[in-house]
Amino acid sequence: MSKKYKAIPQTSIWTCLSTINFTPLSIRRTRKLAPTPRGNTPDRHLERNPKIAIIEQGTVSNFRTENCLLSPNSIMRNLEIASVFNQIADLLEIQGANPFRVRAYRRAALNIEGLADNVETLSLGGTLDDIPGIGSDLAGKMAEIPSVGPKTAKEIYDRFRIETIEDLEALCKTDKLLCVPGFKQKSVDNILRGIELYRRRRGNYLLGRAVPLARALCEYLESAAERIAYAGSLRRMKEIVHDIDILAASKDPAKTIQAFLTMPLVESVLAQGGTKASIRVQDDMQVDLRVVDPQSWGAAMHYFTGSKAHNIRMRERAIKRGLKLNEYGLFDASEKRLAGAEEGDIFEKLGLPYIPPVLREDWGEIEAAAEGKLPNLVEPEDIRGDLHMHTTWSDGKYSAEEMLDAARRRGYRYIALTDHSKSLGVAGGLSDEDLMKHTEECHRLDAKYSDIRVLAGTEVDIRQDGTLDYSDELLAKLDFVVASVHSGFKQDRATLTARVVRAMQNPYVRVIGHPTGRLLGDRDPYDIDLEEVMKEAARTRTCLEVNANFHRLDLNDIHCRKAREMGVHVIISTDSHNYDDMLNLPYGVATAQRGWIEKDSVLNAKPVEEMLNFKKTR
Repeated sequence: MSKKYKAIPQTSIWTCLSTINFTPLSIRRTRKLAPTPRGNTPDRHLERNPKIAIIEQGTVSNFRTENCLLSPNSIMRNLEIASVFNQIADLLEIQGANPFRVRAYRRAALNIEGLADNVETLSLGGTLDDIPGIGSDLAGKMAEIPSVGPKTAKEIYDRFRIETIEDLEALCKTDKLLCVPGFKQKSVDNILRGIELYRRRRGNYLLGRAVPLARALCEYLESAAERIAYAGSLRRMKEIVHDIDILAASKDPAKTIQAFLTMPLVESVLAQGGTKASIRVQDDMQVDLRVVDPQSWGAAMHYFTGSKAHNIRMRERAIKRGLKLNEYGLFDASEKRLAGAEEGDIFEKLGLPYIPPVLREDWGEIEAAAEGKLPNLVEPEDIRGDLHMHTTWSDGKYSAEEMLDAARRRGYRYIALTDHSKSLGVAGGLSDEDLMKHTEECHRLDAKYSDIRVLAGTEVDIRQDGTLDYSDELLAKLDFVVASVHSGFKQDRATLTARVVRAMQNPYVRVIGHPTGRLLGDRDPYDIDLEEVMKEAARTRTCLEVNANFHRLDLNDIHCRKAREMGVHVIISTDSHNYDDMLNLPYGVATAQRGWIEKDSVLNAKPVEEMLNFKKTR
């Protein structure tokens, strides 16, 4: 059952708006938003979300919006206001405020971020109270440091009045914290580990956070340049990026630079010159702009996309042919430009097919291209269904039929509804009896719709001894079983590995979910021997998941490459708990692409019957 929280008063939203210096824009007439009850149709939800992402390999905008009325300026305004509300929630929680009030602010931030209208426009129109009142994540960011929640932070602050991370670290290295009720050495050690994680992730931004922002910035600047795109590690779809690199082609660099420096989200200008500039935006993220002549666009895109190692190898290839390659173009010995305006021409002139940005890491892609052996990468449109999804039966936000409707609108041919098993009480895991009721509902829905298969499934816990949370008798009644580790992360390498290996030996387990258990920036992978796991996966024809949630991306790209080499199949699934999570699929696909994964190696790129028979055919 979903929890209901009081809404943020409009006066609070006006207060928030008044703290932000808005540059007036032309305000278009907007329709009034209707409240969004449970069971609202998925297309309505998608309409409110500005960040629907679809990979378009090799195009200017790798991600594009669908059914979105928001201008890039509006997207940035909404993100800015949402950020303020999240900060308010953090401060309230540290102060020990009513938790329902804290959750209401977090819900407001989430809904503002997902609006299809500029929130400032809604304020002026008096329709803020019509913003839908159900958020998909009420937890949010509770503190800057992992292992230091707001209550802990308040307790430490009240006693010791520390003000910096350095003060906290120094305090942990004394015995003073052990005098605080409830604090043990383990608590102190966890805080120190949290400080280490905090420092490690400073300046590190998740792919799923950076891409929507980069796309919005590029769209905002479209009118100030002939061509514009983001480049760098973001274009290569690395899981963590340190900044955003934007490349523009323009005959009027001054105009482009000025538009860049005066964007609404600019918090500070770090540098500016005739053809380049740097700014800081939300979350202290640095954005760098480089403006080039249109005739150098393709060469510059190649150069600034990288990686550095890939570029070195390409320049070496040019030198062997008596040519010179740089960010301005490809030139012969007489400095005649042979290519430069289009990126594909650079590869063609060097005797290579186009190499997708996701492969440009000097991991053998140039040799493979020269031999005509580049992988036929899996693409988002190859994915026929999502095999890891949660509903209100456990910790999902929407009912089974609502998630099914959303999947149908995405064109899926099948889904597996895989709610949690009974041991995961914190996630509302299903008892044996509830699992059977869940299965009955899945079968009823499967019979109701002819255009999609609904598979009854579970994400069953792998217990600490390697046994599963449900009996084989129950698992045999299901269509699809994902097995995952959700506890005992600190077991030794041999024990954890044996645990997962034993689970794969169960004939009903088709997939190991998020195989390393990591949460990017918050939790390191647990210590597991993935090579041994992959050997058993290949032997038992058990798939490994590429979890597309951008906080996980687990397996990662290196693991995907290893899985490919060892003949292990993967599934690319979203682990969706709400509609928005389904939009993460491109991040999982990109991770698989970086690992050279082809369509034939992806279980959920196969027709449903072939997919279901995969483990049986050994």
